[in-house]
Amino acid sequence: MNSEPDNCAAQSVSPEVAGGQNHGDGWHFSHFDHQPRTRLVFGENSINRVAEFAKELGAGRVLLVTDPGIVAAGHAGRVHQILEAAGLHVTLFDQVRENPTTRCIDQCVGLAKTAGIDAIIGLGGGSSMDTAKGCNFILTNGGRIEDYWGVGKAARPMLPLIAIPTTAGTGSECQSAALIANEETHQKMACLDPKAAACIAILDPLLTLSQPPSVTAHTGVDAIAHAVETAVTRKRNPLSLMYSREAFRLTTTGLPRVLSQPSDPEARGRMVLGAALAGLAIENSMLGAAHAAANPLTAHYGVVHGEAVGIMLPLVVRFNAADPATQRAYADLASSSEIARFKDGLDTAVDALIARLESLLNTARIARSLEDCGVERSMIRTLAGEASKQWTAGFNPRPVSVQDFEALYEAAFSGRGNGDAPQGS
Repeated sequence: MNSEPDNCAAQSVSPEVAGGQNHGDGWHFSHFDHQPRTRLVFGENSINRVAEFAKELGAGRVLLVTDPGIVAAGHAGRVHQILEAAGLHVTLFDQVRENPTTRCIDQCVGLAKTAGIDAIIGLGGGSSMDTAKGCNFILTNGGRIEDYWGVGKAARPMLPLIAIPTTAGTGSECQSAALIANEETHQKMACLDPKAAACIAILDPLLTLSQPPSVTAHTGVDAIAHAVETAVTRKRNPLSLMYSREAFRLTTTGLPRVLSQPSDPEARGRMVLGAALAGLAIENSMLGAAHAAANPLTAHYGVVHGEAVGIMLPLVVRFNAADPATQRAYADLASSSEIARFKDGLDTAVDALIARLESLLNTARIARSLEDCGVERSMIRTLAGEASKQWTAGFNPRPVSVQDFEALYEAAFSGRGNGDAPQGS
């Protein structure tokens, strides 16, 4: 544990794989050291308290990090007005792009240095929050973002950060990681440090009402995938499982409702809270092969992240379920959400889980094959090589080789049914 105090006071263990045992009943005894560092504020119109929270953190000059779509929706203007009415000076950086790159971070840092800020607010989706965190690393610790690729690389305290999601998907508001792509190579760099975590996350369901239906669908599928993957990783533990199960329950019931009734505030609340809890699960458990396989698809073909993860998820569940302990973990997830009953057998429970995932993907109108997304079969070997090097692949409950990724991509390319998913080597 880092003994140096950070802007939010609380610290936690670095997200290395903790040792653990699988006992006969499937219970997974991994070590964990839980010290919550992000305060969660949930409720309709909770955004109105943003100035109050900023002042609590000692802010006087705030950098508001967001994207053009959030500006057009009026959210940035509303936050700006609330802050200024409370006597805070606000500098706006509204040039965040999806999957932010090192160039975007450098632009944000340049503006922040000129403004002399003492706090940061990330408003928007995961890209806004990643940009805010990336800016924070360089502004407070110097160097380049590449210097923070890995875990715990920031030597000095960072500025207080308030995270305000306007989508229900990434859970970045509850994570200490910034995902930044290299401008030239498009390689995604995961920069993790407890100091980078938001001090406060404001979860206002009404902010997600402005999402286009496709964004609601893709981010919702991403949140569901987070719940499923965190429930079975090598690093899962009793605490992360609690977050995974509740996130899965909220998002699997909330997504169909929010897609059919976009203005339903309760459905929006389920998704916002579920996504945040899934983010907490990631922080304590990490992700697996579905996310490892998705990243190269986005890098090479621009497949929207939620869609890429959604295409791969049922196949990865089937692949992982060949491991008995993981099969039991999936069955436990299914039974805890009343999708299946343990007493009906593990195979039946996993089949029911995959069937529910397939149904949700269909409801969200996620593409069902890589070919439909423009992926070329000739690229499968390249994609598999890159997927095997993704950090999250190392947390997958089953070892997953380059050949396994090739088989997964091949199945996803042709859109084979989940019953034909590869069992792996």
